[in-house]
Amino acid sequence: MRPYRHRRSRPRRLNHTARTLLLLCWLAVTLGLAKLGFPAEWVAVIFLLGPIVGVAGPVLLRWMIAGSSHQRGGVRVDWSFIAIVASVAIVGFCAVLWWPWPFSESVSATNPEPVLFSASAATTASFSCRVASVHDGDTLRCADGTRIRLHAIAAREIDETCSEGHPCPAASAEAARLELVKLAQNRTLDCRRTGRSYNRVTAICDNDDGVEINCAMVRTGTTVIWDRFHQEHPICARG
Repeated sequence: MRPYRHRRSRPRRLNHTARTLLLLCWLAVTLGLAKLGFPAEWVAVIFLLGPIVGVAGPVLLRWMIAGSSHQRGGVRVDWSFIAIVASVAIVGFCAVLWWPWPFSESVSATNPEPVLFSASAATTASFSCRVASVHDGDTLRCADGTRIRLHAIAAREIDETCSEGHPCPAASAEAARLELVKLAQNRTLDCRRTGRSYNRVTAICDNDDGVEINCAMVRTGTTVIWDRFHQEHPICARG
C-alpha cells in the first residue's frame, strides 16, 4: 500500500477566455482615456504597462523561483497567453495612435456648450506643418504628430453625421476630405495658432502655394464657416 502524500493545491489560473476579457477591459480603459483627450503617447505607455505587469512580471517571478530551487527545467511558459497579450497590445497600440475619435468632436450632454476653441489659449505663434495625413474635412495630422483642427470651419464627421450644436454643411464628409487632401496632403503648411480643441491645435493655415486652406475649404462648398469662432479670429482675411 502506497503511503499517502499530501499534494499542495496549486492556485487556479484564469482560463484563456477570462484573461482575454481582462485584456479587452484594459484596452477599453486606455481607449477611453484617448477619447477623453489624453495625449496618445501617454495612453500608449499606460496600455503597454498592463501586459508588461500582467505577463512579464509573473513569468520572471516563476523563473526566479525555479532558479532558486534548481527546477528551471520544469517551468512551463504559457506561450499561447503571451501571444494573445502581444496581439491585443499591437492592435490596441495602433488603435490609440491612429483611430479617428468622434467622441472628442461631439458635445457632451453634461456640458452643453464646451470650449472647443479656447480664446484664452490663443497665441500669435506661427509654426510649420508637413501634412502626413488628412482625417476629415477640417482635421489633419502633421509629420511630427501634431493634430490640427482648422479654425472656424466645420465639416461633416467621417460617419456623415454632424455633432449637436455644430454647423452642418450639405456636402458629404468624403467630399470635404478629398478637397482638403488636394489642398494640404504632403504639403508644408504655414500655420497661425488660434487655440486648442481637445488634443488638437486650432490654426489658420496657408499651403505652399500661398492659399489659405481654411478659406479655400469654405469656398469649395464642402465646409461652412463657424461664425462664433470666425468672429474671434476671422478667416479669409485676404479676401
